[in-house]
Amino acid sequence: MSNFVDYVKIHCKSGHGGAGSAHLRREKYIPKGGPDGGDGGRGGHVIMRGNANEWTLLPLRYTRHIKAERGENGAKNQLTGADGSDIYIDVPIGTIAKNEEGEIIGEILDDKQEIILMQGGKGGKGNEHFKSSTNQTPRYAQPGMDGEEGYVVFELKILADVGLVGFPNAGKSTLLASVSAAKPKIANYAFTTLTPNLGIVDYRNYKSFVMADIPGIIEGAAEGKGLGHRFLRHIERNSILLFLIPSDSEDHYQEFKILENELKEYNPELLDKDFIVSVSKSDLLDDELKKEISAEFPENKQPLFFSGVTGEGLMELKDAIWKQLHG
Repeated sequence: MSNFVDYVKIHCKSGHGGAGSAHLRREKYIPKGGPDGGDGGRGGHVIMRGNANEWTLLPLRYTRHIKAERGENGAKNQLTGADGSDIYIDVPIGTIAKNEEGEIIGEILDDKQEIILMQGGKGGKGNEHFKSSTNQTPRYAQPGMDGEEGYVVFELKILADVGLVGFPNAGKSTLLASVSAAKPKIANYAFTTLTPNLGIVDYRNYKSFVMADIPGIIEGAAEGKGLGHRFLRHIERNSILLFLIPSDSEDHYQEFKILENELKEYNPELLDKDFIVSVSKSDLLDDELKKEISAEFPENKQPLFFSGVTGEGLMELKDAIWKQLHG
């Protein structure tokens, strides 16, 4: 079972508001004390909260229902009932909440950020509010209101500095393993990576940046083929894109164009991001072959060559990434 979960659907219900009190003041020597009922407390909210220590929606995977506490009823002496306790749903930064119709309720971009998903019901007013010159002793109060209820879909879009874009077997997992402490699964078959992996890449002078190895694209991913939209939505949140073309590709530039087209079909704005083109597995190439591959690409899209196995070109690649991120 994967320890990365990027989509969950939960039924959420906020608390019912407490009822107002219709209590009448009855004390010795005060036979006609009048209305004395307090207001009901509001029901608890259901709140989504950002947590920088969370990287996946896995803790919510088996949560089916979440219900906040009901507000307490009002009491005599015009005492207001206590509000129902709010219930918090901790989610990773980069999580979007949507309703059943697909409309966005809110988006978590910062640690400790809070967004109310379901408002608790308002507490009812006590009979003190209904006193008038013609009705000195109202014997009724307002009931509490229902809280909001419905299904909420949580979607996690990876927030990273660099997103790796390539076909299956392009060498993305090998690159991530060679430049960070991440331990992605590596094997010689398609879709080794089924869920995103994040790695912290060490750079010069104790600097660092976050790299995301995301499931490989196949042609037709924008229409949902392969891992389809599940892959593509993670690309949206990366600052820059690193295209990986394996050195043993039959047509390096054509492979790049297919990848570029899949991003365009899914969301044309993705092509506005800064990107770097690279050729992986360069330990299989000599200088002459590298020149031939470079000649396939236009001047403004010249690839960088690297090998995650031998370490060749990795420092130059990290330099180029850092320059794009902070240039």
